[in-house]
Formats: sequence, structure tokens, C-alpha cells
Amino acid sequence: MSVGAGGFLGPFRGIGLVGERGPRMWERLGQWPVVRQLTGHDRLGRGAAAQSPSHVGLRPRTADADRVAGSVCPYCAVGCAQKAYVRDEKIVQIEGDPDSPISRGRLCPKGSASLQLVTGPQRLDKVRYRAPYATEWTDLDLHEAMEMIADRVVAARERGWQDVDGKGRRLNRTVGLAALGGATLDNEENYLLKKLFTAMGAIQIENQARI
Repeated sequence: MSVGAGGFLGPFRGIGLVGERGPRMWERLGQWPVVRQLTGHDRLGRGAAAQSPSHVGLRPRTADADRVAGSVCPYCAVGCAQKAYVRDEKIVQIEGDPDSPISRGRLCPKGSASLQLVTGPQRLDKVRYRAPYATEWTDLDLHEAMEMIADRVVAARERGWQDVDGKGRRLNRTVGLAALGGATLDNEENYLLKKLFTAMGAIQIENQARI
């Protein structure tokens, strides 16, 4: 009966055991992660059994952090807690917070990669503005941009303002503004948004937790 190229020893040729004898062979076998896992104390294979000599000398980015700031993942509505590790006032790593009763230190692939939102080269760190009919973007000062937004909010409120309806009943509302919250807004932020837009007379105030 044929057993393929290399015979019974074929699978072992690529791992350096063919030709080994006695204690030398068992020493080599003992270096396999699966053997270390089955024969050692790390039965789950999440510690010493999974480490190689090159891993032992590695240091995590979190080891040199100056401080740790608490945060929340900016993606879905689950709201997994995160720990942002900071060195020299720059975020060097983001990991799950094991103290969170929601996620218990776990993050999905998107949450685990959220460091790129802060450090990615394509992240915009200035206000960009393109005037009506313009073909180019320009940089704006943050204070100037906030003033422009405030002016537009006031103008939209006034354009859509309704004092009374067709039967003369008092309305005191605007249909020129609307608010739509997202997943990363907590209860306090939603409370403040509701108060703000209600005070301005808006009636379309919603929250969509899947955004």
C-alpha cells in the first residue's frame, strides 16, 4: 500500500525530526507548543505553551505608558469599555477594559483596531471647509468654524419657525432643525441634546443606536 511521497516519515521531514534518535528526538518533540500544552501547566495554551524564544524578550506597548485613560469604543451600540494607554501625551495602545460589566475586557476586530482612528495618517486634524460653488477645500480655525455653525443653526431655526398653525393655535416650534443621536452617546449626552434642541423649538429629535 502506497503512503505517498516520503513514506510514513514524510510529514516529519519538514520539522527536522527525521534522522533524530534517542534523547535528542524527545528534546525536539518537547519544544512543540502542542506537547508543551499537553504536558505542562499551561493546558489552555495561552501562556508559556504558546510562547517561542523570540516572544519572551518582547515588551508590550502598554508597559511604557505614562497613564491610562478610560474610554468607550466608538463603533456599535454595545458600548465596550476601552483603556487608552498614553505615552508623551500620545495614545500608543487601546485595549479592552476588564472592569467593564458589558464587555469584560473583550473587543471585536473593529474595536481592537480603533487605535488607527487616532494615529492613522488619513485622519483629519483640521476643520475642512468648501464654500458653495468652490472646487477646493480650505482649512478653518476651530473657533471660526464653530461660529459659522452657530450662525447656520440660528438661521435654520428662524426660517423654519412656526408661531401658530392654520387654525390659529399656538405652536412655537421650528421644522428647520432635527437631531439624530448615535451609538456612542451616553445617557447624559442624550439628555443634554434633548434639552438643547427642545429649547430651540425642534420637534424631530431621535436616537438611532445602530449608527
